[in-house]
Amino acid sequence: MSGNYFTKLRTRVSEARNAAVRSGWDRVQQWGAVGHQSEHAKRYGAFGTGSYVAFPWNTIYGERWMRIGSNTYVGPGATLSVGIHADQVPISDPVLVIGDRCLINKGTAIVAHFSIVIEDDVWTGHNCYVTDQNHGYEDLTRPIGAQSMPEQPVRIGRGSWLGSGVTVLPGATIGEHVVVAAGSVVTGDLPANCVAGGVPARIIRYHDGQDWVRAERARDTALNK
Repeated sequence: MSGNYFTKLRTRVSEARNAAVRSGWDRVQQWGAVGHQSEHAKRYGAFGTGSYVAFPWNTIYGERWMRIGSNTYVGPGATLSVGIHADQVPISDPVLVIGDRCLINKGTAIVAHFSIVIEDDVWTGHNCYVTDQNHGYEDLTRPIGAQSMPEQPVRIGRGSWLGSGVTVLPGATIGEHVVVAAGSVVTGDLPANCVAGGVPARIIRYHDGQDWVRAERARDTALNK
């Protein structure tokens, strides 16, 4: 037999093997995902019709204190956690609320201890991070990783969009219909109907009820009066 025959045979075997691996992985993802009718969905405080948590995820625990609305999608590689470990009983219930028709994109981590509320129709880009607790640093005799600060509730208003890599820190409140630019860090309050960006995030544009206005133009107008 010619070398060409064996080359073609090896190619066909390789293609068949690769197809089998892809098919198997597709099935693993399908079987591991959480839909509203799956047994795993019963662990949640609420899990709405049509919602879906993709597999594989990074970390998920504390489902008992989570509420997920309907038609919400959580992408692969996500983290949804309540507390420091799976056996911790939090001081509030629910601790994490995700509304209807939300998209929590691939690699996003939501780490809740007290109260994180994500309202309806909120979408995130990849690899966002949202938390209501941070580390303390005041005690010089203890590692920073062993210190914690008081929890501060976080709320993200309906219809908002967090770009890829956005971080939302304790005490932040994001209003309705807000765009947060990729890579920004939200530390305080962002009003409804604005575009914000930066570290920390600041208003870039906002809607004044009639039109979108650049924040710089509004400041210039105020200074010239």
